[in-house]
Amino acid sequence: MVNRRNYLLVKEFLAYARDITQLDRASLDRYWSYLKHLLLWADDGVLGKLADKRPTFAAHLTSERERNGLPALAPVTLKKIFQTVKRFFLWAKTNYPRDFHLVPLAWIDALRLPRALQPSQDHTFVTLDDVRRLVMLPVSETDLATRRDQAAAAMLFLSGMRAGAFSTLTLECVDLPSRTIKQWASLGVKTKNSKSASTFMLDIPELIAIVINWDVFIRAQLPVTAIWYTPIVNQWGEQTLSLDPPGANRNAALAKRLRKLFLVAGMPYRSPHKFRHGHAVFALQHANTMADYKAVSMNLMHSDIRVTDGIYAPLARDEVKARIAGLTGSTQGQLVVDEQRAQISDRLTDSELAQLLTEAAQRLKG
Repeated sequence: MVNRRNYLLVKEFLAYARDITQLDRASLDRYWSYLKHLLLWADDGVLGKLADKRPTFAAHLTSERERNGLPALAPVTLKKIFQTVKRFFLWAKTNYPRDFHLVPLAWIDALRLPRALQPSQDHTFVTLDDVRRLVMLPVSETDLATRRDQAAAAMLFLSGMRAGAFSTLTLECVDLPSRTIKQWASLGVKTKNSKSASTFMLDIPELIAIVINWDVFIRAQLPVTAIWYTPIVNQWGEQTLSLDPPGANRNAALAKRLRKLFLVAGMPYRSPHKFRHGHAVFALQHANTMADYKAVSMNLMHSDIRVTDGIYAPLARDEVKARIAGLTGSTQGQLVVDEQRAQISDRLTDSELAQLLTEAAQRLKG
């Protein structure tokens, strides 16, 4: 039986997330689905007095589910459950300190995915060379769908937009002369948590040319309210542009078309979100100062630079380690990597490596 007080506290937290942190409906629904696991674990106990409860919350989500014949939760789902529950307890301790004084901060901090279930750290992302291969595929002028998809590959990498935003972007949101993208909810762009911001594209001329070519082509035929990733109508073997608004499954259509593009190029498929990862890694690798790093974070529409650091520092870890280990050069300019320095870099976290790289770049520039 779920404790009524616990249920009301969770609902109050969700109202706070809706009204103060301004989470959208989809995010709130996910939070509720994650917090249901907490309520079921607590049963009729009081959440503020369950730090010593056995089985632990982690065991409830893993071994106890297996013992009860329930399907295992995916590591990614487990990670999000722990993150959401941790946010709830931090909120509860702040707003109800007397009720939650028996819940130590150390216990809250320990709410995390068991090591044995940690997802693989073999991160993948789309590189600049990958995009070059995709956009250089030979294509007929009349094959509008493939031309559009190549422009999409270039735009996704240059802008770092999420698939949902890109799929709902209209022509009036794209200002190529200034390399500006208006990711504005007021213009119908579906951004995460309905955030709005003007973001900017990387200045990579060969990819910019692909984007401009498509942009000029569709602007000559469509109003500014048309979708930039334009729907294509194929009738009797002839392809034409459509004014139809994006459907509910537009993201899936984008992923399906990109899968076909990767297949034709003879490359392993990478989802639209991997282009965003590639954009971030490319930008961070070229960041020379903390101001550059902050600019990349803002361009990704992250609320905090720590979000950027936590997600993308691991993606660039190999290059970061190589640069740190090779900051000292010989008289011939060859990089020298000694065992002691390599051991030091191995002990650093992803965030510390990224910070050290930035500081080293600033010193070298000075």
